[in-house]
Amino acid sequence: MILNEPEASLHPDLLPALARLIGVAAKQTQIWVISHAARLIGALKQNPDCTFVQLEKKLGETQIVGQGRLDKPVWKWMAR
Repeated sequence: MILNEPEASLHPDLLPALARLIGVAAKQTQIWVISHAARLIGALKQNPDCTFVQLEKKLGETQIVGQGRLDKPVWKWMAR
């Protein structure tokens, strides 16, 4: 499941609770969260099972921070 900016229209005080709900749901399925909200990202990163991938743009190209061109991705695909 992909959640694209799930913090939209939520009060910032609700973001830690949202992160906990995402963590509970992630026990049943793989969830990708795309967000710019530092508070939500920080709360998600407190979960030891969370894998964090940070993207940045360099000269118009989107890159994974800390990953070279030949490095393996930091995430793992789930078995079918």
